[in-house]
Amino acid sequence: MKILADILSATIIFAVPLLLVALGGMFSERSGVINIALEGIMIVGALCSCLMLRLFDSMGLGASSPQLAMFLAILVAAASGAVFSLLLAFASINLKADQTIGGTALNMLAPAFAIVLTWSIQGQGQTTILIPKWTRITQATLGIVEKDTFFQNLIFKNFYLTTIFAFILLIAASILLYKTKFGLRLRACGEHPQAADSVGINVYRMRYAGVFISGVLGGIGGLAYTIAAGAGFQSSVAGYGFLALAVMIFGNWKPLNILGASLFFALFKIIGSYSGSIPFLPSFSNISSSEYIYLILPYIVTMIILILTSKKSRAPKAEGIPYDKGSR
Repeated sequence: MKILADILSATIIFAVPLLLVALGGMFSERSGVINIALEGIMIVGALCSCLMLRLFDSMGLGASSPQLAMFLAILVAAASGAVFSLLLAFASINLKADQTIGGTALNMLAPAFAIVLTWSIQGQGQTTILIPKWTRITQATLGIVEKDTFFQNLIFKNFYLTTIFAFILLIAASILLYKTKFGLRLRACGEHPQAADSVGINVYRMRYAGVFISGVLGGIGGLAYTIAAGAGFQSSVAGYGFLALAVMIFGNWKPLNILGASLFFALFKIIGSYSGSIPFLPSFSNISSSEYIYLILPYIVTMIILILTSKKSRAPKAEGIPYDKGSR
């Protein structure tokens, strides 16, 4: 039962960054802008928030008020991701640049910027920003007696403030997208921007809002991934931004579907990591470098699922098409 609790707990914590970043991509694409730059946004959000956590740790704020420090770091991740995403918004909306090329350029810029800034602060060659141990919410944090039970292992083994934020933001995203005028206007700009403009909706402003929200969620997702990975920030998020795009497509640009897809892909990632501890999985001991077979499992599953579901996926009609107010 303990291994089951560990697998489920790890699945949730690795699903959180996928959920946040895929929701961010959903808002951007629902407005009509393809956000390939999610990987770069995650890196910038993780970089700034991890530097802030390091600063709080050196000031002693983490020891005295760990969750307040974590909350402030989440806000920093959101703000830095949002600011970085505005580069994509300006290029795609104002300059009408190719959105895929613009996003790719930002993905190349982000890790280089992260390495330069990290070296300038920590010294050349020191590329890892360590995450303080006090960021995790434990039984002691909540005043609960620590016991080795299934539910305590499930909840508290990998319990961080980012997990709580993720599910709050999931509910908020569902309400914002389907129950508000803003959500209706955002979806209209991604489907029929000319029709939206004809009834007085500012398409440019709505698309900026969609990309901005994607930056907020992507930045928090970068911090959530760094926490889940556990080795500290190393100027990379290991392709999680692109995996989040696959989750978004598999989830058909709908919040609850994206939640299910996030848990599905995270489960396969954890199966790959825990393959040696799961007794019923074949060991492939007679194959050289067999440990990599299960590590590539989530990416193989991603390609298979996208192939099988690509015909049923329905992207917003106007995504990726720059809006020109004069061409009606």
